[in-house]
Amino acid sequence: MSESQTTEDKHLNLFEKYLPLWVAVCMLAGIFLSQVVPFIGEAIDSMQFGGISIPIGIFLFLMMYPAMLNIQTSELRKLKRAPKPIILTLFSNWIVAPIVGFVLANLFLGGNPQLIVAIILLSSSPCTAMVLVWGYLAEGNQEQNIINTSLNTATIIFLYAPIVALLTGIAAISIDPWLLFISVLLFIGLPLILGLSSRRYLISTKGFDWFENKYRPAVGKLALIALLSTLVVLFSLNGAVMLGNPDLLVLVSIPLLIGFVVVVGYNLLITRVAGLAYREGVITVIIGSSSHFEIAIATAIAIYGVGSIAALGTTMGLFWEVPIMLGLVYLSKALNKRRFWKGAPM
Repeated sequence: MSESQTTEDKHLNLFEKYLPLWVAVCMLAGIFLSQVVPFIGEAIDSMQFGGISIPIGIFLFLMMYPAMLNIQTSELRKLKRAPKPIILTLFSNWIVAPIVGFVLANLFLGGNPQLIVAIILLSSSPCTAMVLVWGYLAEGNQEQNIINTSLNTATIIFLYAPIVALLTGIAAISIDPWLLFISVLLFIGLPLILGLSSRRYLISTKGFDWFENKYRPAVGKLALIALLSTLVVLFSLNGAVMLGNPDLLVLVSIPLLIGFVVVVGYNLLITRVAGLAYREGVITVIIGSSSHFEIAIATAIAIYGVGSIAALGTTMGLFWEVPIMLGLVYLSKALNKRRFWKGAPM
């Protein structure tokens, strides 16, 4: 059975299902450590190379690598079969979402440049991992899901840095272009190369079933551990700032939540107008409305540091993404029962 013909039984494990809870626990644990053992965060951050914390760099790499295992170059050849949903998703990911994020960030976060950058980083990073789960749960077209995910993974390395640089420039916020380039190279380029090479090698030597059912779940768990460890360090370094400014996470959540509503609404409307059927429409909505919070967190840390307000701001994208996307899955199924999408299957 080929990769494109295989539909694995995707489901949310315990960590994924309650990810917002684990994020909240890590936030509280980090803040607690900042008060009880304040030197731990600083000690970790002191181990730096080129301005990037080595332990955090390792954590971030472990967060990114599993997502890069999703790319299937063979699937990209199928783009011409049904280009409409793919084009709509790319337009939402790289045009609509970044513009909506930029406008809302400047509208609600004036005077907080690092929080504005956090929103820009989140809105300019289309998801390449969890959408495979959301699409499966929504019973969407999984072939389209794999094609779109692979395409996002390939394009993010070329488009992410230019779009972030463009939007921060328009907002008159100065960021170090070298650190932006380094973050893309280390946290997108290197994991992408290793993901593609290890995927090909392991499938050829161990077989596709072993790769999908043994290796990927194992590194996926490692990625979640790295993610939660990063959050503990983030909040241990900035616990004092958070205790003194608890309104910051609430403030950054406002444009994030409104942005989700606007982008999801746009994608629901455009897929209906375009005449897509449910299985294609729901994948377009899910991928077009999600963000790659790992890349946003990694880039914020590379540019501003592990204890920065920008890094903390990007964690709120992680906090809200899981419940919102789960809600979108159930909303899409309910809309399908009401014949919201009426197009013929593609």
